[in-house]
Amino acid sequence: MTTLISQPQQPAYGSLNSEVRLKDILKTIPKDCFQQDRLQAWSQVFINIFLVVAGYAGLAIAPWYLLPFLWIFTGTALTGFFTIAHDCGHRSFAKRRWVNDLVGHTLLLPLIYPFHSWRILHNHHHLHTNKIGEDNAWQPFQPEFYAGLGKLGQWGYRFMRGEFWWMASTLHWGALHFNWTNFEGKQRKQVRFSALLVIIFAAIAFPLLFATTGVWGVIKFWFVPWLVYHFWMSTFTLVHHTAVDIPFYHPEEWNAARSQLSGTIHCNYPRWVEFFCHDISVHIPHHISTAIPSYKLWQAYRSLQQNWGTYLHPESNFSWSLMREITSQCHLYDRDNCYQSCREFQIGSRESGAES
Repeated sequence: MTTLISQPQQPAYGSLNSEVRLKDILKTIPKDCFQQDRLQAWSQVFINIFLVVAGYAGLAIAPWYLLPFLWIFTGTALTGFFTIAHDCGHRSFAKRRWVNDLVGHTLLLPLIYPFHSWRILHNHHHLHTNKIGEDNAWQPFQPEFYAGLGKLGQWGYRFMRGEFWWMASTLHWGALHFNWTNFEGKQRKQVRFSALLVIIFAAIAFPLLFATTGVWGVIKFWFVPWLVYHFWMSTFTLVHHTAVDIPFYHPEEWNAARSQLSGTIHCNYPRWVEFFCHDISVHIPHHISTAIPSYKLWQAYRSLQQNWGTYLHPESNFSWSLMREITSQCHLYDRDNCYQSCREFQIGSRESGAES
């Protein structure tokens, strides 16, 4: 018989009253958490510029045996660029929109990431967190959809949802962020601008890098740090909303307060990672309100622990065992049986075929 990961539709760590709204939770968070601090915001920018420059300087002069360490260092520092752009996308970096757009575009250029397409798609994730059919960030496939895929499609899903989860962000980046025809009206113009900007930047930067450092230089200075960045992006996105007891909801039963408060996970990473990435792991208050700047997330999280701790998912700690648990079990999801691995689904399908 196939083993399913059984879990209740309501989380075991507390069932939030369906009448509770996000505004009720927001009222309990200190108003200071929503105040932008120009000094703190720009300090993050300059700290990350220093870290990135230090990483590239190290890559330029270090012996070969230090390259893996420096790749991790530089790629994680570049992830900090993304985190600041993330605040810009939510308009929590600065009060003026043009400042958010300028800083966001600039910091995402080395990552070849169009700012506006990411901003628009990411905000959609916040509006529909853990809603089946709507959430565009690591929503698990449903069994019937997976069954309808061809062998190649099923293999690709197992590949990206399994041991190679750390590459999934690259697929999301390439497939969704450069096609401005998928957007309408003002958003289409914004996405086209962002996409063309990074394309022009790449058309200038990559030939220059190749001309001065060769193929190995492109790999050493850009490609491997870029992969490290996508490792962290894939990991953050997966870990913050995936566990065997985190439910997804169909639109008719979805509740914003419940999904944002109880469907988001706080994960502890090594302190240096949290420092480089500006506490993006303090994710629950960010889903309660995207207006909270990254440097105020800890303060807001402590408030949520005090006032809503019963309804918070237990904290997790980043480790390879955690990633093995998620990537080996949390593949397919349906409202009755919750999570099932692709292997369990295939065994069950063969058993059903044999019985019929």
